[in-house]
Amino acid sequence: MAEVLLNRWGAGRFRVFSAGSNPAGRINPLTLDLLARLGLPTEGLRSKSWDELASPGVPAMDFVITVCDQAAGEVCPIWPGQPVTAHWSFPDPAAFVGPEAEEQAFFADVFRQIENQVKVFAALPLEKLDRLAIQRKVREIGASESAPRPA
Repeated sequence: MAEVLLNRWGAGRFRVFSAGSNPAGRINPLTLDLLARLGLPTEGLRSKSWDELASPGVPAMDFVITVCDQAAGEVCPIWPGQPVTAHWSFPDPAAFVGPEAEEQAFFADVFRQIENQVKVFAALPLEKLDRLAIQRKVREIGASESAPRPA
């Protein structure tokens, strides 16, 4: 979700990659359904490990933002190039258990939360900020979501 949203709201300013610590091997069908309903592109999306993005020969990252609550306590790879890092805490929608309508609503709510924070990030005047200011702002964005989260 975050990859698609930053590609949308970043308007070409970012080269975006998404990966996970324990990828499922496929994009969750509810994610694909939600993106399709919203008219957002899904082509080229694939499930991949974050180890793939930390391997030799991969372009250095400027930003690494973890978004899943499960990843918050995990040891991340060593990212080449010393990117700005932050954790934006979101529940894993794929872990939700309940009736299909509630599951779809939960996916949509997590999507909205991610979109709110991505919009703020994409609007940052990065060219006017030094590295420490960018680091602070990116971490503040992660702490800014105040909407209630489903249990």
